Order: sequence, then C-alpha cells, then structure tokens
Amino acid sequence: MQIGPYRLKNQLIVAPMAGVTDQPFRNLCIRYGAAMAVSEMLSSNPDVWDTDKSRLRMTHAGEDGIRSVQIAGSDPELMANAAAVNVQQGAQIIDINMGCPAKKVNKKLAGSALLQDPQQVEAILKAVVAAVDVPVTLKIRTGWAPEHRNGVHIAQIAENCGIASLAVHGRTRQCMYKGEAEYDTIKAIKKQISIPVVANGDILTPEKARFVLDYTGVDALMIGRGAQGRPWIFREIQHYLDTGNKLAPVETDEKRQLMLEHLKMLYALYGDYKGIRFARKHVGWYLNQESQRAFRAEFNRLVTVEEQCSMVEHYFDEFAAN
Repeated sequence: MQIGPYRLKNQLIVAPMAGVTDQPFRNLCIRYGAAMAVSEMLSSNPDVWDTDKSRLRMTHAGEDGIRSVQIAGSDPELMANAAAVNVQQGAQIIDINMGCPAKKVNKKLAGSALLQDPQQVEAILKAVVAAVDVPVTLKIRTGWAPEHRNGVHIAQIAENCGIASLAVHGRTRQCMYKGEAEYDTIKAIKKQISIPVVANGDILTPEKARFVLDYTGVDALMIGRGAQGRPWIFREIQHYLDTGNKLAPVETDEKRQLMLEHLKMLYALYGDYKGIRFARKHVGWYLNQESQRAFRAEFNRLVTVEEQCSMVEHYFDEFAAN
C-alpha cells in the first residue's frame, strides 16, 4: 500500500488510540511487524499545546517507522494550522480524526460528529490538504447512526479533496464500540473510490484479518484494541496471511522481557509518577485473564518503579517454577 511517497511494508497499521498509542507502544508494534503506527489524537486548539500531554504527543525523537500524526477539531483554519505545526515538528503524514465517538470530542462538533455535516468535512479536508506538503489521511466511521450511514458519500468527498488514504471503522458513532463491526459499508466504500482504503474494527485474530481483507477488498487493516497487551498480534497476523498457518503462542520469556522493557520505556517517557500510572493500564492488558485478577489488583496498588518491576519479575519467576 502506498501513501504519498511512502510504501508500506505490509497491510497492517496500528490504529490511533488516545491514552494508548504513545511512542513506546507505537515502537513496540512496529518492532512486531506493523507497517505504520498512527499517533494519539492531538487537539487542533493551540491553547492546549503547552500541556505536558500535548508536548509528549508532539515529540518524535526516537520514533520508529513513518511518523503519522492524528489531529482533531472542527475549525478548518485551526486544523490547517495544527497540521502545519506538526509537520514542522517532524510529522511525515497528517491524519484527520473524524471517527472518535467520545462525548467530550463530539460536543465540540469534532471527531465523528462531523459526519453529520458533509460541507464542514469538505472545508476541513481542503484546508488541511492545502496547508501541508505531506500526505493527508482521514479516519471515519460508517456514519453518525445506523439509519444514517453516509460513509460512501464522505469517502467520495475525501477523494475529491486530495486525501491520500481513508481508514473506516465499521461502526457508526451511535454504536460506540458495542455490537459487532459491519464491513458491508467498508466494502461499498472500497468499490466507489480509487484511493487506498483501510478497514478497522474487531480485527482481533489472524483469521478475522484474512476474512476482512477478502470480504472488503481493502488495501490494508487497522488494528486497535486487538493490539492492547498484544503488540505481537501484527507478527501473528502477517505470518497467517503469508502461510495460512498460525504461530505458536508467545513464549513466556519473551513476554516477560517485553513487559519489563515496556515499563521502562513508560517511566523514561512520562517520569516515575505518570509512568507508574500508565504501567498499571498496560500490565492490565498484558495479564487480562480472570486467573490474573488478584495480581492486577495488587499491582495497581504499587507506587514505585522498583515495586512494579519487581512484581512483574516475581510473577514470571513463579510462572516458570510451576
């Protein structure tokens, strides 16, 4: 798949997820086979850029792979300016968020709320494409509500405005993350436009990845929640796409080293205080089985870097002993 001058090595992309796809997570997913990882959503409002959260999201030193930065907002001028600033900061691709279903985003008429206003969609896309000399991509949902699936129309607007590729989550805004993703709208979009189309939603296994590719005819897949606590899912999917066979489960020693490295990357990026809190979330995803509930509860009470690392080490030592 080609996005502007960038040729992706395969068909697997990490979906942008607020509070998840920070630089450590993106780099790990790239290491495990993702062709590209899109950053966490950045507000187009410059008033919030001076916060620690925004500064960290706008920093790309040490970034592995193609630097794709997602921006969100509803004002064409602010969105264009945000795109230009992020390109100056090192973004190689600008991605526009018109898919986020969160209330705090939608109440500002941003994210998936924009799908209700095709004219505003067009104004934003034209402004951003004109403001930068890098490829601009777009992420949408299939529509605002099941009875208002206008994804095909939005996709046609995107192509006409010069969008380089389009990612589509197979749910409407009203659906949030409930129920099952539907791929008929994505399939219809792929038939109607000539730019690359990326399917997103409920791609949790290698078998599902194969099905979605075959059913929709899309150019690539975008994987979000399926990678939480499983950055190796990209390696598993690529192996299955290449061979038709499933890889053996990740070895315990590899998972141990990966988790410890991930923790240290979080501490280095956020500092101990915030790093400890982000670590709780990620460890909860890595060890999410019912049998690991007591471990998670105890881990979430720890307040030092040393305690967290020691507890993870001890968990795997006990696992190896049994």
